[in-house]
Amino acid sequence: MASWVCSSATGGSPWDDWPVPEPSGKSEAEPAAAMRARVRASFRRQVMMTTLGAELVSVERGRVELAIPYDARFTQQHGFLHAGAVAAVLDSACGYAAFSVMPPEAAVLTATYSINLLAPAAGERFVMTGTVVRAGRTLVVCRGEAVASGAGAPAAAGEAAPFAVMQATLTALYDRPGIRH
Repeated sequence: MASWVCSSATGGSPWDDWPVPEPSGKSEAEPAAAMRARVRASFRRQVMMTTLGAELVSVERGRVELAIPYDARFTQQHGFLHAGAVAAVLDSACGYAAFSVMPPEAAVLTATYSINLLAPAAGERFVMTGTVVRAGRTLVVCRGEAVASGAGAPAAAGEAAPFAVMQATLTALYDRPGIRH
């Protein structure tokens, strides 16, 4: 089974020039522009993300950033963004990061995730980033991080501090009736 590990901390995405695993075991590079268009088209079909007001901020192979504005409809009793909304957007960020490294004919579904809520989700804008940790032919492990900005946002040494982190495992599906990629 082919797999790749992301270890580059340099600029750009280390996934851009890497081969995309094919279900047959062969590798073929999908152009970055085609991958971005595929992710954007799928994101436009996400009714839950539309409801939450989520925006697709950036797409790189192996890394996707989503953002949502503060909206009182999605808060809990203390006025913080509800953990369910945080988890939904982090799950989508991880899902699209995984989708970005899969071949074009693959669909991606979450198999499992774990979320740690580190601080109340206070702020005016919330950015959730999903990053691929390891990608195989059918399973992809991602790390998610949520940060807030604006009034009330948690900060460490003047920088946005994460208020939630996620680890997610996603699975690739091929040729499944009713599942679009």
